[in-house]
Amino acid sequence: MGNRSIAALLLLIVVLLLSACSASLKEEQTAAKDAIGEVFQTDPKESNHENEDIAFYLPFGFEVKEDTPNNILIKNGSKTYILFYNPNEGPESKVIYEATLKQNDYEFKETNTTKDGDFSYLLINHIDNNLNELTVGIGGVKITGQVKTKSLAADAEKMAEIIQSVKMK
Repeated sequence: MGNRSIAALLLLIVVLLLSACSASLKEEQTAAKDAIGEVFQTDPKESNHENEDIAFYLPFGFEVKEDTPNNILIKNGSKTYILFYNPNEGPESKVIYEATLKQNDYEFKETNTTKDGDFSYLLINHIDNNLNELTVGIGGVKITGQVKTKSLAADAEKMAEIIQSVKMK
């Protein structure tokens, strides 16, 4: 085989590998959308944490690391999430969603309504090979974290459980 044939074969292999990776990302994005859709069609989990402003549910393994006005830093192992809430915006509000869109050019945007008719959204921005910025929100409450592509759906589901449970005091 000549050098050109080998180069063409290598190029074909690289293109196939890259297309397989992007299909995986698209599949995970769709799975994340489906996962939060299922959570938002069920009843919220009962609150097991609270601060001065809100009460909310944290799944097993999640813990509050820092609590500041309108933001709660949540850890789960090596993962960190930021829970943001605006007590002036209700669950039907689109203000936080629209403000979040202005901060970044998200590759995946999905809006929907919850079982109770509240405005919900999912935003995903691919950062690099295996890392994504994932944001899940309902009205004036959102949670954001950086997650691996292979765990987009699982993380989105847990984040949706937290967001759905938030109750303003």
